[in-house]
Amino acid sequence: MLIVMRKTADERAQEEIKSYLIERGFDIHQSTGANRVIIGVIGDTQNIPEADIEAFPGVLQVVRIAKEE
Repeated sequence: MLIVMRKTADERAQEEIKSYLIERGFDIHQSTGANRVIIGVIGDTQNIPEADIEAFPGVLQVVRIAKEE
């Protein structure tokens, strides 16, 4: 799963979503670009509803990565 943060998302918004994911046993990888922050979620994210993640402040988009068969 990839979480794309809004340009206006502050550090607090990023920390809030990262804490939520880490508390649930996921590893994360943050990529900070000139205009966006992307948080990669490592682990089985099937049971996390996209709407739950989208509800966090500062989240622009949630992208699921399909499982390879």
